[in-house]
Amino acid sequence: MTVFLAATGVLSFAPPSTTTTSANAPGSTTFFSTAATEENVVIEHEHCKEPGDRDILIRAARGEVTERTPVWLMRQAGRYMAAFREYSTKYGFRERSETPSMAVELSLQCHRKYGMDGIIMFSDILTPLPTLGIEFDVVGGVGPVISTPVESEADVNALADAESVDFDKQLPFIREILTTLSKEAEEANTALIGFVGAPFTLAAYTMEGKSSKHCLTTKKHMMRDEMGQDKTMSLFLDKLAVMIGNYACHQIDCGAQVIQLFESWAHQVSPAGFEKFAKPAAQKAIEIIKAKHPDVPVIYFANGGSSYLELQRDMGADMIAVDWHVDMAQARKILGPDIPISGNIDPTILFGSKEQIEQAVRDCIDKAGGPGNKHLLNLGHGVMQGTPEEAVGWLVDECKRYQGKKA
Repeated sequence: MTVFLAATGVLSFAPPSTTTTSANAPGSTTFFSTAATEENVVIEHEHCKEPGDRDILIRAARGEVTERTPVWLMRQAGRYMAAFREYSTKYGFRERSETPSMAVELSLQCHRKYGMDGIIMFSDILTPLPTLGIEFDVVGGVGPVISTPVESEADVNALADAESVDFDKQLPFIREILTTLSKEAEEANTALIGFVGAPFTLAAYTMEGKSSKHCLTTKKHMMRDEMGQDKTMSLFLDKLAVMIGNYACHQIDCGAQVIQLFESWAHQVSPAGFEKFAKPAAQKAIEIIKAKHPDVPVIYFANGGSSYLELQRDMGADMIAVDWHVDMAQARKILGPDIPISGNIDPTILFGSKEQIEQAVRDCIDKAGGPGNKHLLNLGHGVMQGTPEEAVGWLVDECKRYQGKKA
């Protein structure tokens, strides 16, 4: 299969049902039109026109006071959009995320429509696992399924050396995707966001083999590690931390301007488990990123970790993202006024009225300290499937419009 991009950048795409055949590659399929012109691009929003819009998200993530509160949304590229579903109903996840032309288009759709303050690469936290020899697939109705067992110290030692991973060789699509998106972000006057999964989350996903309600296999490994019976968990976390830190650096080298580290399974660990296992591994990954790219902000998000938010003050990240289970004012109080914060609107509010959504935006910004006060507005989790498309626009518009309470 051969996929073509317009030489001047990704400007316009035919729907996935439209295919053409290249004269240079008989029988090959082109997902998108190669005759794209700027006139084909439809920008539906009125944002990203001020000079400061290009880096407002970056400045906020670094902890600078900004002229307004910037906004992006986790899963902003997702199945709530009809345009996205034109692809997700026809192509498997890995095909979409590892085919540069499709991944670029899916990354850009939401920004063309809503004008968030950042474009995030369409990918997955599991994408780099094959660089260590861990294979996975995404099965419809089940989700990611990992087929490579990691059950012992020998299994960990049999994995590839994390220090010697060649991301360009093993994940060649990442550079093409991010290089293209970097150009698109510059033209759109916005930032480019990269992301990685945190070590504990990737370890747990691998050890469980798929999504797990209780994460019992992983927790048994943690308990054996604590008792000194074996060090499978510690060894695996260390290997993953090195790979993830280097993978994030690779994304930055390819054009990402901000990195978000997703601890998606933080709800599976107690505060003690977080402090002993998840936290040190995430800190190691962050240290690797900051050692090589000290000026690139790193955002750390522990989904379900708001019950131990006080343990996240010294993660080493530039900004802490919080889930929707904690009140933003309380989160700000726990973290302190000097730690930049991201979040944390309940995603279900997007099923409410326009007035409810706009009020939720204002409340969140006010509780974070007011517009532009070291705060990046986001949901406390990803945009849910079935979310009305216009609701996302109402949220983004109100965030960019809101100037704070009137005196």
